[in-house]
Amino acid sequence: PDAISYNATISACGKDANRQEAFALLAAMGRDIVKPTTITYNAVITACEKGAMWQQALALITTMEHAFLQPDAISFKAAMSACEKGLEWQ
Repeated sequence: PDAISYNATISACGKDANRQEAFALLAAMGRDIVKPTTITYNAVITACEKGAMWQQALALITTMEHAFLQPDAISFKAAMSACEKGLEWQ
């Protein structure tokens, strides 16, 4: 599988409230030597948003930066929404 296949599958997991599978697929990309993209991380952060998993969403922003990927407006909006849903908006 390539990054596009992973991105589509991760996005579907997020929409289906299957957040753990989204994280598992992100980890599998590393094992398959497929480089995650900003789109990949955005899909996982969006899955975190749907589950109010604010700590994981913020950790993924940091992970992106360590991987030399630039978080974009979608990344930050989803992370902020996860904080709001997790009642961590202060």
